Amino acid sequence: MTLWSAIVLASLAAYLTKWAGYAVPARWLQHPRMARVAGAITVALLAALTVMNTFAAGTSLVIDARLAALVVAALALWARLPFLLVVVLGAGAAAAVRWWG
Repeated sequence: MTLWSAIVLASLAAYLTKWAGYAVPARWLQHPRMARVAGAITVALLAALTVMNTFAAGTSLVIDARLAALVVAALALWARLPFLLVVVLGAGAAAAVRWWG
């Protein structure tokens, strides 16, 4: 498969997926279960992105300063600190681990 055929195939799949979304009856989308499913999918995608950005470096798994930043930020969120402070603490933890190591 060439690069252009893969691009055309992926574009077609994206278009058909979007078109299928318009074909879903409105009453299905207004059901409370659908709102819960949409919320769960959003959380699952965010968790997957966080894990991939924390532990992946190319095609290998690594444990480095990003893990320390995630742990410190998670603890700060658990303590209900303001979001800006969470970001600063996470960045500080990553900087400290990189400086120390």
